[in-house]
Amino acid sequence: MDDYPLLNLFWTMLWLFLWVMWFFLLFKVATDIFRDHSLGGWAKAGWLVFVLVLPYLGVFVYLIARGQGMGQRDAKQLKEQEDAFQQYVRKAAGTGGGSVEELSKLSALKDKGDITQEEFERAKTKILA
Repeated sequence: MDDYPLLNLFWTMLWLFLWVMWFFLLFKVATDIFRDHSLGGWAKAGWLVFVLVLPYLGVFVYLIARGQGMGQRDAKQLKEQEDAFQQYVRKAAGTGGGSVEELSKLSALKDKGDITQEEFERAKTKILA
């Protein structure tokens, strides 16, 4: 350990971190190229070749030219995933709103005496099924 000073260890860790971040950015750009629906097939192929053949220049040009759209596409995808998740949760929990309203109406009818207990139980079973 005497022949590798602490400052060299710091520089090695810094370069490793920058290397990992570079690959993260490269993969982020590549996935954004494929995710963008406004680009045609040839445009996607062109950007991908540019990013892979001249990686540093290609990534920086892509970020300058289409960086703002990357953020918008990320936000759009996140919103779509959140909406799909919320819809799944509502469906799985059975709280789409309709069944709760129907049960409350049914309960009000039973309390007023418009329907009997047996009718209430049958209708409740039908709603919850």
